[in-house]
Amino acid sequence: MTTTSTAPAPARSGTLRRNLGLWAIVGLGLGYMTPTVVFDTFGIVSDETSGAVPAAYLVALVVMMFTAVSYGKMAGAIPSAGSAYTYVRESIHPNLGFMVGWTSLIDYVLLPMVNCLIIRLYLEQVFPDVPGWIWVVIYCAVVTALIYFTMRGTSNVNMILLVFAIVVMTVFVVMVIAQLANGAGDGTVASFKPFFHDGVTLSAVLTGATVVCFSFIGFDAVTMYAEEAKTPKIMPRAILLTVVIGGAIFLIAGFFTQLRFPTNAPFGEFTDDPLPQIGLIVGGPVFQAIFVSAGFAATLASGLASHASVSRMLLVMGRNNVLPRRFFGYIDPKTHTPTLNIVLVGAICLLAMSFSLELISAFINFGALIAFTFVNISVIAWFAIRQGRRKSFRDIVTFIVLPGIGMVLTGILWANLHADALIGGLIWTAIGFAYLLILTRGFRRRAAAFDENQPVTGFTSAVGRDREPTP
Repeated sequence: MTTTSTAPAPARSGTLRRNLGLWAIVGLGLGYMTPTVVFDTFGIVSDETSGAVPAAYLVALVVMMFTAVSYGKMAGAIPSAGSAYTYVRESIHPNLGFMVGWTSLIDYVLLPMVNCLIIRLYLEQVFPDVPGWIWVVIYCAVVTALIYFTMRGTSNVNMILLVFAIVVMTVFVVMVIAQLANGAGDGTVASFKPFFHDGVTLSAVLTGATVVCFSFIGFDAVTMYAEEAKTPKIMPRAILLTVVIGGAIFLIAGFFTQLRFPTNAPFGEFTDDPLPQIGLIVGGPVFQAIFVSAGFAATLASGLASHASVSRMLLVMGRNNVLPRRFFGYIDPKTHTPTLNIVLVGAICLLAMSFSLELISAFINFGALIAFTFVNISVIAWFAIRQGRRKSFRDIVTFIVLPGIGMVLTGILWANLHADALIGGLIWTAIGFAYLLILTRGFRRRAAAFDENQPVTGFTSAVGRDREPTP
């Protein structure tokens, strides 16, 4: 008598298991976004907007929602792990896709550094007698060493840290509400003042919105889990839910923090990252320690994930000769990790010794907003132009009007970026264009493509162990 096994078959080499549900993917996206970042940038944004941080978040949330809808449409149309680079390459042209991917490298490369910078700002306030550069060196050495020896996923750890951060933020909001009811800050829990008051201008809010866009970076990262989702149909919902829930967390936290701290005066010289001061003033030294721990844990988790991610991306680009293969495509035969890329990213993180959070977040937003703009354009190109879905009113609204609004809104934010970020970003883009000319031999051939879905350290065997790839 023959029996049939009901056990799931092992995944084929180089494939990903479809075992992530809707809320698992949303959790990964929220963890990447790092909810506590709302407190890290609060002082900067409050100064930029004259005390209207929630207004900046509301504008950014509206822009991100339009863009999230476009990401959802493209994730449904091209249901493989990908990003703005993939969508532009497939819907418009490989060369333009390369340029979008090149500008996006700013995000990937600088995100690990900004996490290091935030950690430095925390520790400088907790240990004011220790020079900040020491914390940068220690952080870079520890994180680089950890990833040097292993790049295995930390999704479960990230989820635990995410829950911890949200619980601490909830306790913070409850404490602030109690203090507002007792006359602290603006002395009320119901006010439109955090959104609009005398002295607030639209241009200032838009400038603030360009800063807080940095808080939303990560929602698009969930597209990388498209081939691990239980069904590709959940991806559009996962993307939109990540933005909406993340935006709600930022809005609520920003609203009550703005009521409690109408000005930056209580933070003294620590407006660059007032999270430790906010915790100290609201709850005293004990709560400050808990508050900083939540921010530290969330930032460290994001730092580990982003450091590993950019090392992985550089590896895949090196393998496919988008970048020099000898360096970027190298995998150490002992550790089975792209050690040269990991060390390179660690070296870049050392720049956190001197840069400000405002400037680095602006550089990151330069690449992010370019990517977001072109994802909206990709929807028009893929559906309205390639597929001809522009005849009915519904199709015109869905595939032209909505992504068109998203494109215009992200373009407006991009135009309001920090001047130094615009200049630096445009120089980086010019370098990428010159490199593209070399790769394509003056546009006589297409730019090299790369499969972002390739495993980090070669291919994954049926038993889940990483092996060195065949050259």
